[in-house]
Amino acid sequence: MQRFKQYIGKDFILGNVRDSEALLSAGFTYDSLPDSIGDFEECEFLSDFNGQPLFLCIAVLTGKVKRIMFVAGNREDPDEVRPLSEAELKNLLDQRGGALVNFFEHITR
Repeated sequence: MQRFKQYIGKDFILGNVRDSEALLSAGFTYDSLPDSIGDFEECEFLSDFNGQPLFLCIAVLTGKVKRIMFVAGNREDPDEVRPLSEAELKNLLDQRGGALVNFFEHITR
């Protein structure tokens, strides 16, 4: 996750997230996004990775990225999530790391 630490504290540009080719290239979609960023927002993006739901969660505090998390979902219980193991995270970054960096470059300044 060191790769994404550089985006913590940067301005989050909500307008660049909508219909973002960079997001689609990273293999993620979203169900809904807020109309604007308030004092605190959590934006969730969904993908499938190795046959399981994968969530990218970005916490935004006063317009700046505060936290980036990748968590695996459970198909049988949508409320159950767990952090990725180190091996799963390495695999994800090996496969999509460049596309995810492009996405974060596109949505932050």
